[in-house]
Amino acid sequence: MYSRKLTLLLTSSILLVSACQQSPEPKAADLILRGGHIISVDPSFGEVEALAIRDGRIENLGSWSLIRRYAGPDTRVIELEDEWMAMPGFIEGHGHYMRLGETLTQVDLRPAQNWREVVDLVVNAAEEIGPGEWVIGHGWHQGKWERPPEPNVEGLPLHDQLSALTPENPVLLQHVSGHGLFANALAMQLAGIDDETENPTGGEIVRDDDGHAIGMMREDAASLVEAAVAASRAGESAAEQGSKLRRFSELAGDEALRHGITSFQDLGASFLHIDIWKNMATEGRLPLRMYAAVQESSEVMRDRLASYRMIGHGDGFLTVRAIGEKVLDGALGTHGGWLLEPYSDLPRSYGFEVTPLEEILASAKLAVRHKYQMAIQGIGDRAVRELLDIYEASFKSRAERHDWRWRIEHAQVIHPQDLQRFVDLKVIPSVQGIFACSDGLWVTDRLGEQRTRNRGYLFRRLMDMGAVVTNGTDPPVENIDPIASFHCSVTRILPTGQSFFPEQALTREQAIRSYTINNAFAAFEDDVKGSLTPGKYADIVVLSKNLLSVPDHEIMATEVLYTILDGEIRYQRESK
Repeated sequence: MYSRKLTLLLTSSILLVSACQQSPEPKAADLILRGGHIISVDPSFGEVEALAIRDGRIENLGSWSLIRRYAGPDTRVIELEDEWMAMPGFIEGHGHYMRLGETLTQVDLRPAQNWREVVDLVVNAAEEIGPGEWVIGHGWHQGKWERPPEPNVEGLPLHDQLSALTPENPVLLQHVSGHGLFANALAMQLAGIDDETENPTGGEIVRDDDGHAIGMMREDAASLVEAAVAASRAGESAAEQGSKLRRFSELAGDEALRHGITSFQDLGASFLHIDIWKNMATEGRLPLRMYAAVQESSEVMRDRLASYRMIGHGDGFLTVRAIGEKVLDGALGTHGGWLLEPYSDLPRSYGFEVTPLEEILASAKLAVRHKYQMAIQGIGDRAVRELLDIYEASFKSRAERHDWRWRIEHAQVIHPQDLQRFVDLKVIPSVQGIFACSDGLWVTDRLGEQRTRNRGYLFRRLMDMGAVVTNGTDPPVENIDPIASFHCSVTRILPTGQSFFPEQALTREQAIRSYTINNAFAAFEDDVKGSLTPGKYADIVVLSKNLLSVPDHEIMATEVLYTILDGEIRYQRESK
């Protein structure tokens, strides 16, 4: 009898404790998303019916019967339409933030279909700003023009026509790749460039058969003209310079948020830029989350890296823990990518070792010492191999350390013998899906069909082998448009309608992961972003179509409806 009473007592106690342990009504959420297709990119949750946000974090997600308990009198509920999709905010995996903001104040040459249209755009700009002022443009690419200029040298225009129409304005026109520029006669005069000027190490002043500079500066030769621009601005005060950089940051941030981007990985930040961002983050005015890679000489970095390393400063808005982009080689579009064999359409050239290997090695030693990530540009197969060699030696020097996550930026051409090394060394290929479609129009001319097939833009092969492949658009090289890069990643369809080695297209799921959790992993931030998981930042994009199921031909019609950052709506598309 005593035993039976004790059993009943214990059973009642357990039921009472169990009832008490059932969570009371949860605290009200600030924002709830409900309906549509909410894709968590977290295998534990998959697709869910609703999601609750509180205090800038994902509070919970799952069925509506679960999440409705988080709805309070002040909770805002966004009802997603059936075809809409919510997913983690896009993370731009490789870009140049300040340059993006600056280019939004410059002449945009990307729409030009030929050299004559470029000249017309520059002349119009010169007339607006008046004599003596620099005209700076960006975005031209001779390989994308409808026809080559006449006359030309290696497909590049001569400056004569431009110089004749802009005699009172120095002109600098940045190649879309960022690895070269075109200058008119006055700009070259101010830069001290004449027929006797020698090519700088890691660059080339392109000349005609008579030895005259045509206006094109490949790779490090561009620095000669850029120095002349800097000299013209030497009178700016520190306050004026800081104000201008803040404006660039705000412009870039607005452009990113408009495209559903909530985090931006900057692969070429100066200490000055980082100072600006740190102040803005402290003030709560940095437009989106930044992951910065320092791009300074090893000599400059030596005594400053330790003090600049920071994780999640300003409530998670600024992290500095990488060295990059310190370009080892140049771009394929300007014949600058460093190749193992010569260019098919320029047999005299293997490309350029833009930054000496000794400098890359010195930076790697600093990265090892201060626990920084390396994120160095390697476009050509020679550059990729050299970086893998340096990385492997660095890893062996600290065999006890395991989680390196070092990256090779772009990794566009990889020799088959080096593919497995990415997996074995756990080196991250930081690629740009959109490049397969923008470069696909002309890159087979540079490399030849067979070399392009076997070594070029092998995104699917890398991912299937087990490499953590990331994605981005390298703004302002390409428009900061994740939808365009996603479309190319999964279709490989060129603007002409042809397919560019479609066997290298990613699946829809792979492409979404490459823009979210993979980019977060590549920045050591997969614990706080990259998926819709309870406790992570509430950084979300709502799209007008479901990227997992929308037909290929409708992907580009997908619009960003909401960009939610830190639980707040930072962008909302205007109603049509």
